[in-house]
Amino acid sequence: MNIQDTPRGMIRATSSTGTHDGYMPGFGNDFETEALPGALPQGQNSPQKCEYGLYAEQLSGTAFTAPRGQNERTWCYRIRPSVKHTGRFAKFDLPYWKSAPNVDPDVISLGQYRWDPVPVGDAKLTFVTGMRTMTTAGDVNTQVGMASHIYLITQSMEDEYFFSADSELLVVPQEGRLRFCTELGIIDLEPKEIAIIPRGMVFRVELVEGPARGFICENYGQKFDLPGRGPIGANCLANPRDFKCPVAAFEDRETKSRVVIKWCGQFHETWIDHSPLDVVAWHGNYAPYKYDLRTYSPVGAILFDHPDPSIFTVLTAPSGQPGTANIDFVLFRERWMVAEHSFRPPWYHKNIMSELMGNIHGIYDAKPQGFVPGGMSLHNMMLPHGPDRDAFEGASNEELKPVKQENTMQFMFETRFPQHLTEFAANEAPLQDDYIDCWDSLEKKFDGTPGVK
Repeated sequence: MNIQDTPRGMIRATSSTGTHDGYMPGFGNDFETEALPGALPQGQNSPQKCEYGLYAEQLSGTAFTAPRGQNERTWCYRIRPSVKHTGRFAKFDLPYWKSAPNVDPDVISLGQYRWDPVPVGDAKLTFVTGMRTMTTAGDVNTQVGMASHIYLITQSMEDEYFFSADSELLVVPQEGRLRFCTELGIIDLEPKEIAIIPRGMVFRVELVEGPARGFICENYGQKFDLPGRGPIGANCLANPRDFKCPVAAFEDRETKSRVVIKWCGQFHETWIDHSPLDVVAWHGNYAPYKYDLRTYSPVGAILFDHPDPSIFTVLTAPSGQPGTANIDFVLFRERWMVAEHSFRPPWYHKNIMSELMGNIHGIYDAKPQGFVPGGMSLHNMMLPHGPDRDAFEGASNEELKPVKQENTMQFMFETRFPQHLTEFAANEAPLQDDYIDCWDSLEKKFDGTPGVK
């Protein structure tokens, strides 16, 4: 076992076996890692005395009695127990970060909406102060639903830390590079990658290359999991080995630090005299991780017709209703289009799910104009949507030879709940007022006579 210092002085474990560039591969695995040799107890979780004078502490992500296949917990061996990482709390306001329910009576959420990228600007913004909520759904107090956000970051969090007691955070960068220094290790993140930060996990976000902008799905419900593949079988879509969990890393710093906590939609701060990122060793299956979207292996029609977009699900957060997700995270990336005598782009439809899309880069085939990288769109539950006229005419008349769809990567946060716009999304974000007009020029082709028009 070797020791590696990170730029801010976090001591990180490295190993020649089982790790790659400071990460351990696998989704939902039971990991173990130590940043100092012998810090991790063997054969038991809570010895009478831990090596190095460390404290043993369990972090539980599920109820103690959750079924074995769903039970999540991690044992941490840390310099101080986490009760030393908080003091008396003081409430404060982050006016742009909203939680559900957040129904503004002056905002109309019923409609098809699209936004240009929210500009980063010149203000000093961290991961916390740069959060801009676009939509909310469900209820944070009853732990169902979600919120979608844009983050804008121009500076690192200095001696400041954050955790959400409300939610798991799915981070989707669009530009800029970030470093998430978490209690359990370090995650470096760039566009075309995602990260999951579990509920209750303390972290600090550093700006590696910026400014940075991206998307956040705040999951109030059951945690994200890999979707069942059904008849697809054991391979393709997102493969477990491509998920990367960080090795142990810790700070032993005596300095005044601010800890911000999101709890039931409210924000609180507390001050301590040290860094809370002090886990020297850990083992368990409740941990942050990253995933490279370029490793996603899409599956689609190879003869005719267009499958449901659910075929592109990367992660799903289940609800209590089988087959109906609290949230699906769906990816539309480069792929071959080969279907014969078929309309290849997404067809016209409306459904019970509310679909919020974001463009990471490139062109979306159903909306080749106006949906730009960094932009978002919202098609709420039971509202019809589909290709604009140019996309429809092009797809209806093109020669159906195999075509590789390139220069494209978009995602969707899809939920069974209606998504309500925030005041920021309705009045401050760069809303495309003419988006609804993209369907105006669709023509009536029916004339009562047989034959394809």
